[in-house]
Amino acid sequence: MNIPEIRYARSGDIQIAYQVLGEGPIDLVFAPGFVSNIELGWRVRGRAEFLESLASRARVIQFDKRGTGMSDPIQDSLTLEVRMDDVRAVMDAAGSERAALLGVDSGGTMSAVFAATYPNRSAGLVLFGTSARTLWAPEHPWGPTEQEHLRTIDRYERFWGTTELATDILLEYSPSAVPDDATIRT
Repeated sequence: MNIPEIRYARSGDIQIAYQVLGEGPIDLVFAPGFVSNIELGWRVRGRAEFLESLASRARVIQFDKRGTGMSDPIQDSLTLEVRMDDVRAVMDAAGSERAALLGVDSGGTMSAVFAATYPNRSAGLVLFGTSARTLWAPEHPWGPTEQEHLRTIDRYERFWGTTELATDILLEYSPSAVPDDATIRT
């Protein structure tokens, strides 16, 4: 499959990068997790095959959330509602009236809020690695404590943009996707 053209949807003052692939009978919006890069993602082992498999069954619309990948950087923290509206902006730009949503990690939370806000534009909801809460609680004992979470945030802030952190994130979240060469990490 040829790598689709990167397009941009305007959401407020921000440009959201997205791609459209496939021509299936239903639109499927793929909302990424923690970080993504729709340009470099094609070089991650297994990701192209995954996207091609989805595109054999649906018209897939994938995007980089604001502040990640090819989308515009951001300076401030944003509400979930602002991030969710980026899904609407991308769907509008791609000419999608109604779509199923595949949300990964925090992209799942964003997709769930979209589906609740725009039920007529939501054909279905698939969530992977999405949770209703992050921090530890008696009913969520596998979550990190607040102190552990703050240490992780501090580490990400200190080492953001380094090969070391990129490698650590790849190894933690997607060890089978780590490429044989260093091109994806630099």
